[in-house]
Amino acid sequence: MAKIQSWEVSDAFWEKVEPLIPSVERDPNKVYKRRAGGGRKPIPPRRIFEAILYVLRTGCQWKALPKEGFGSPSAVHTHFMRWMRMGFFVVLWRAGLAEYDEMEGISWSWQSIDGAMVKAPLALEAVGRNPTDRGGKGTKRHLLTDGRGVPLSIVVTGANRHDVSQLELVLDEIIIDRPDNIEQYLCADKGYSGQPAAEAMISRNYIPHIKQRGEEIQGKETVPGYKARRWVVEVSHAWFNRFRKLLVRYEKLAEAYMALLHMAAAIITFRKTGVIYG
Repeated sequence: MAKIQSWEVSDAFWEKVEPLIPSVERDPNKVYKRRAGGGRKPIPPRRIFEAILYVLRTGCQWKALPKEGFGSPSAVHTHFMRWMRMGFFVVLWRAGLAEYDEMEGISWSWQSIDGAMVKAPLALEAVGRNPTDRGGKGTKRHLLTDGRGVPLSIVVTGANRHDVSQLELVLDEIIIDRPDNIEQYLCADKGYSGQPAAEAMISRNYIPHIKQRGEEIQGKETVPGYKARRWVVEVSHAWFNRFRKLLVRYEKLAEAYMALLHMAAAIITFRKTGVIYG
């Protein structure tokens, strides 16, 4: 069996995606006619989805999409923007979490939060001076995951925003309902220490679990059976970085970059359910 490329969509994955694709809204009082032999044939939704995934995986510019494989690059980008505005990508992510919860059970007991910075040379929104890149323009991705590293919430800000300043927003932006009958720890590094952060966590029914990197390393070396909890969010950030379009942000608009993040989050989540997409 030939290996599926990372941007190809398997039949099993497409079965999950297809029912969520937004339909084309048409005016019922208007008669639509297509000139015989005129214009391009519509691009099938599956090919559009694969084209967006190709951009996300390879990091190529939208206009560099291979026409022979995906059709008009401008048409694909138009569909991407329409799907984005209709909320398709976050709906796909939410559907993946629902299936993951049904099959594996979301690991609510030990959640982790952290931020990661990327360069954003063309960004016009949610951008700021990156203190780790000689003041260049940058964006920060604030991420909350479950105990297995599956993303539950994503917030994008300028790179100059401190992680703890976005703590409450990240916790409030979880895209599915949290259970209220499970004891939930929130793992974070020392950047989230302090009384205001602790109060924000406790007020949302979390038990703060603030550890410095060295503490967990020492615990693993000295305590039999010790399990580090905070590191899973770093693994999740690494999964996002496998999508080359996210390594450097070239999207000018924050909502376009967020849509790509939501699609990546959906794919990461569906992988946990065992759906093979490529």
